[in-house]
Amino acid sequence: MKNLEKHMNKPKIGIVGLGIMSRGMADNFLKNDYEIVIWNRTDSVCDPFVSRGATKATSIADVVASSDVIFEVTANDESAREVWLSENGIVASAKPSQTLITSATLSADMADELAKACADNGLTFFDMPLTGGRVAAEAGSLTMLAGGNEAKLDDIRPYLEAIAGDVKYFGKAGNGMRYKLILNGLQALHVAGFASAIRTAKDVGLDPKQVGAALAERPGGVLTNWANESLNNPPTSVTFSVEWITKDLRYRDDLARDELIEEIIRQYETLIQNGKASDDWMTLVTDA
Repeated sequence: MKNLEKHMNKPKIGIVGLGIMSRGMADNFLKNDYEIVIWNRTDSVCDPFVSRGATKATSIADVVASSDVIFEVTANDESAREVWLSENGIVASAKPSQTLITSATLSADMADELAKACADNGLTFFDMPLTGGRVAAEAGSLTMLAGGNEAKLDDIRPYLEAIAGDVKYFGKAGNGMRYKLILNGLQALHVAGFASAIRTAKDVGLDPKQVGAALAERPGGVLTNWANESLNNPPTSVTFSVEWITKDLRYRDDLARDELIEEIIRQYETLIQNGKASDDWMTLVTDA
């Protein structure tokens, strides 16, 4: 009876895709006594969560059938289209009583396509990409960037407290994704600007670490400090990979062409060509 009471007022959470961010989400839902149902293309990724009480689904349709709120957190437009719009995907399997959320970083066109498919089927949909990186995902302090029906968002806000420190609302479905792409573009500009400053320091004979420390004081800021920390202590684990920031920047450039963004894409593509796709995005700084 005690275990039933623990869960009776909480929705059952489904998670499709267990990458860096969604593993943190799954962990924090479990810590907050939610029942969760999980699915991942590589089945073994689910096992540590199953040992802690999660249910491993055999298919995406099984996740949907077993859940009240479903999060999709896959890699890109191609994977999202498959899990949402395939014959046995999320849209085909869902009911109007459920809440469907994409927390992947997708193109704006893909977010719009998913929103339309859900609307055409009478389904509640939010685009709710994440920011804060692996550290925030593990700490349960993500910032979620929401687009969709505001009144329905208010209904689920209490459940999001298990994984997020803040939920920012940007209007209609698709707008959360648009903001995320703008945000990631600006963050990449900061990182590339710091890397440029360090390259210049080396070129003119200054101590790059001394320059980095001074830049951390002024202009300072979260991204400057993060870049400087990476300069001094290159990341040993990946918070955000070179491959995924490059993907996000391409989606950002599709949203609105920008020569600055395109130059940063070229810099990250060079890292990919040099075999560093799986390295942390701060490699742009550490390789400067």
